[in-house]
Amino acid sequence: MALSTEQRPTSVIEHVLTTLDQIVAWARNGSMWPLTFALACCGIEMMHVSMPRYDQDRLGIIFRASPRQSDVMIVAGTVTNKMASAVRQCYDQMPEPRWVISMGTCANGGGYYHYSYSVVRGVDRILPVDIYVPGCPPTGEALLYGVFQLQRKIRKTKVTRMWYRR
Repeated sequence: MALSTEQRPTSVIEHVLTTLDQIVAWARNGSMWPLTFALACCGIEMMHVSMPRYDQDRLGIIFRASPRQSDVMIVAGTVTNKMASAVRQCYDQMPEPRWVISMGTCANGGGYYHYSYSVVRGVDRILPVDIYVPGCPPTGEALLYGVFQLQRKIRKTKVTRMWYRR
């Protein structure tokens, strides 16, 4: 992981902290545990990514059934007003750091049911979303690409250098 796009470390402390950030990002990227939260038809495509064709297990991505053991929430499908409080509760139970992937047109902005009285017009109204995966339903490749984009975002996170600059 070269530091070609950002400034080179000028001191030993910055070099150590940069290296530590890279190690932490590598560990987080190699062990992402998403919460299984399929609400509608996008859930089938989310399950499809776990099957042998895409085999996300080889990337260290293993679905968990408990929010307390997850660090990524993949919201797949239509979020209704009745379900919104449960989605938020599961998000609040996840340990820090946590990320959210919004999967599908319905989760992104309400989809076909945008004007319905019972549908939340985008999960970003109740959760801070990191990655949006478009499509109705999005393919397994699109979800995997979204996961790769999240891994790229995690790699750019500067965990240890934030407190150093305060």
